Amino acid sequence: MSRFTFTLAATDGRARTGVIAMERGEIRTPAFMPVGTAATVKAVKPADVRAAGADIILGNTYHLMLRPTAERMQRLGGLHNFMGWDRPILTDSGGYQVMSLADLTKRSEEGVAFKSHLDGTRHMLSPERSIEIQRLLGSNITMAFDELVPTTSSREVQAAAMERSMRWARRSRDAFFAAEDHAAHNAIFGIQQGALDEGLRKASADALIDIGFDGYAVGGLAVGEGQEAMFGCLDFAPAQLPADKPRYLMGVGKPDDIVGAVERGIDMFDCVLPTRSGRTGQAFTREGPINIRNAKFAEDTAPLDPACACPVCGTWSRAYIHHLVRAQEILGAMLMTEHNLWFYQALMADLRAAISAGELTTFANGFRAAYRSSK
Repeated sequence: MSRFTFTLAATDGRARTGVIAMERGEIRTPAFMPVGTAATVKAVKPADVRAAGADIILGNTYHLMLRPTAERMQRLGGLHNFMGWDRPILTDSGGYQVMSLADLTKRSEEGVAFKSHLDGTRHMLSPERSIEIQRLLGSNITMAFDELVPTTSSREVQAAAMERSMRWARRSRDAFFAAEDHAAHNAIFGIQQGALDEGLRKASADALIDIGFDGYAVGGLAVGEGQEAMFGCLDFAPAQLPADKPRYLMGVGKPDDIVGAVERGIDMFDCVLPTRSGRTGQAFTREGPINIRNAKFAEDTAPLDPACACPVCGTWSRAYIHHLVRAQEILGAMLMTEHNLWFYQALMADLRAAISAGELTTFANGFRAAYRSSK
């Protein structure tokens, strides 16, 4: 089979549903990718991630290059073998984490020099090194290395970062295809930058299209600008990218963020929210998130979400999970996380079905009305 194909099955307004086909399996879109930062989707076994409905997960270049290292990962058979996940994996480029977590970063045309947040060792992450790490990990969808600056930066700063990101994008693509054995079976996505500026986004999209990628990400959002500003950008940014390629909104997000982004033409998402929230006592339900630590759940015999078909909701009560979380039992984090992953995957399945039926607006409005009812 071809290393990467994207087939649209239906559209509804700007929303699309389709299938990405790769050697390791099909990815139904719109798709949500659980985040497996350090070779694990925290608190959940890979088989349970798959049972929840996930077709693909995300791994993190920055964290894995530092521990256990990409070279060790390759010696151990690659990320899939290491963690026991045999379906597609997308790896981010590491750029966001370098710029948000690492100490003493120094940016240059070569890349970003930084000190590890773990032990202070010095590293250089360039487009070529980022692609090499992702290849050693065995990534199926590799992300180009880019430079992220806050949306509050001056337009001059945003433009300079976008233009450098486009130069790095070309170097990333060249490095990806230089490893012919890897490139013959996998894919690479470019990342559109330009903050909230329509002109910069258009220039970025044009540069990426000229270079040529298998898919395109909308980067630089969900970094504190708020939903209204993000949606304002998504009103024009996805349409600047090729209609016959997947569009990936990086780092998003909350359920209502996802619904609004799908309405605006986005196909792929990732976020730590379902897993991080599960570990901190927040469960997602059709009527909005609940804090299971609250005393009102101490004798509540209902499931976390009466409308949920997950194994957790079919077996345990809010009262029991409240007890586990309050007692800081590990099982509490495990059950909460598993439920949240099922909730997110059920939402994606509902979105795909609504688009296929031409009923996305009805579904989206109904979802928002119910989801906000508990706030």
